[in-house]
Amino acid sequence: MKTAMIGQDIPTLLPGLLTDLLYTGREKNARVAIEESNPAMQDVLRGYGQAFFEAAGLGGEILVSGSRDEVLDGADVVFYAGDCQPASRFFQDRTALESDQEGDPGLTDQARVNGGIEGLLHTLRAGSEVMKLCDSMDSRCPQAIVINLGQPMARMTEIFVRRGYRCFGMGRTPLRGANGLDSYAKRMGLKPDQVDAVIAGLPGFAFLLDMKEGRMDLLDRLKRAAKKGELGSLSKRWLGWWDAVPVGDVTDHAEFLAAQEDYIPDERPEFGESVEKRKERILYMNTIREQGAVSREGAMAMMLLLSKVPPIRPMRLALALVRGENADVPAVTRRNGKELPQLPETAMIESDLTLVRGQEESHGIRLPDALAEIMREIDETNRYAAAAAMGDREALRLCVETDPALGGLDRLYCMDVVEALIELHRDVIGI
Repeated sequence: MKTAMIGQDIPTLLPGLLTDLLYTGREKNARVAIEESNPAMQDVLRGYGQAFFEAAGLGGEILVSGSRDEVLDGADVVFYAGDCQPASRFFQDRTALESDQEGDPGLTDQARVNGGIEGLLHTLRAGSEVMKLCDSMDSRCPQAIVINLGQPMARMTEIFVRRGYRCFGMGRTPLRGANGLDSYAKRMGLKPDQVDAVIAGLPGFAFLLDMKEGRMDLLDRLKRAAKKGELGSLSKRWLGWWDAVPVGDVTDHAEFLAAQEDYIPDERPEFGESVEKRKERILYMNTIREQGAVSREGAMAMMLLLSKVPPIRPMRLALALVRGENADVPAVTRRNGKELPQLPETAMIESDLTLVRGQEESHGIRLPDALAEIMREIDETNRYAAAAAMGDREALRLCVETDPALGGLDRLYCMDVVEALIELHRDVIGI
C-alpha cells in the first residue's frame, strides 16, 4: 500500500500515522510519501521515518519530496492536512471586520474559523488548495481514497467528494475535552469505555443522542444537569431549543449559529503547532533520526512524541478501507446516505462509521425534529460554501443568504463585505 501525505500539519500527525501503520496495522512493505518543500525539514522527516521503518522490521520505505507528482504517483490513500496560510489570513480578515468607529465592534463576531463570514472566506481559501490537489490526483492517483484532516471539515470533504473521490474526514473529536464524552462519563463516575453512546450530527456540530451503562439510561441524568446550567449556558439554551446535549467543544457549535450574548469567538484561535511545540517536535525527531528508534534516547523521544499525538486515528480508518476489513470508527465525516434519515442523503455528516468488509453500514439514527431542522440549514450552507470554493458564484450568494450564522444581519451588506474580503485575498481566491 502506498500512502501519500500532503499538508503542513502532516509532521505533527506523522508519529501516530506511522505507529498505526507499522505497529498496530502491521502493514508489510508499506510505502509512505510525504510532500515537503523545505530541504532541512525533508532531512528531518526522512531520517525520522527511516528509523521508524527499521525499528518496525516489516520492510517498506519512506519518500520525502518537494514534488507533489512524485508523492502522489500511484497512491492508494491520500491524507490531506493542509490549509492556506490560515493564521495570517485569519488575522488579516479579523482586522478588516473591525469597525473604524469608536465603540463599534463592527463584525468581529463574524471572525470565526469555520462559520459565518470568515468561515466562508476560510472555505474559499482552503478550497482553492484542495482543488489544486485534486487536479494533481486526477492524473497521478485517480482511484485513491482520501482521508481529509483539513478544515473547514464538512466543506473540504464535500469538495473532495464532488471531485469524484471516496473521501472520509476526521476533525476535532467529540470524545475528548470539556464537553467531550470523556468528561460526561467522568461526571457519572465512569470511564468512557464503560458507556455506550450515540453521537451524531454535523462536523463541529455533533450531539449526544443516547448514553447508557448496560441497561441504565444516563442521558436523562445529563439532561437534568444541562437544564440546571451545570454544563454551561450554551448547553442549557440548546437543550431547551433542540432537546439534545452538545458533545465536543461548544464553541465549535456556536460558530455555525447567529451571535449569542454569552458566546465570544476566540480572538486568537490556534492554527496548528505553536513555534515552541514545533521546535520540541523537531528536537525529538532529530534524536530518533540520529540515535535510532530503539536506543534509550530514541525510545524516550518516541514516547514523548506519541504522548502529544492528537486522539484521532486516521490511519486505522485508511487500513480498514483499503483492506476491506470490519471496523467501527468514531466521529467520521462522510456523505449521509441513510445514516441520519431526517437529513438529505447528500448531507455531509459526522457519526460513528461502521464498516463491514470495507463498506459502510448505516445506523438509521433519529434526531429530535428541531435539531434536524437546524442541521439541515447548516448543512445546506456548508454545501453552498463548498460549491462556491469550486467557482460557483451563485452558490456564493446563496451561502450568504441562507447561513444561520448571519441571522439578524443585513444580508446584502454581508455580501458586500464578503466581496471586499475576496478582493483582499485575490492572490489565492479565484472565484
